[in-house]
Amino acid sequence: MTRKVADCRKSPSVMNCTLVIAGEEEEVIRAATEHAISVHGHEDSPELRKMVKESLEDEKVSA
Repeated sequence: MTRKVADCRKSPSVMNCTLVIAGEEEEVIRAATEHAISVHGHEDSPELRKMVKESLEDEKVSA
């Protein structure tokens, strides 16, 4: 299974957050959602989780 990546640098933020989270899709969605709530002040909602899921990219593995 392909690992997924959530990269805060790709989302506009006044904090200039540089966090990158990688792992299995559900792990990354959970961790990135918790980060968005605790650090960026977002409200937990289905819309936030959908936004996080849609922003995920496949991890690029270098040889």
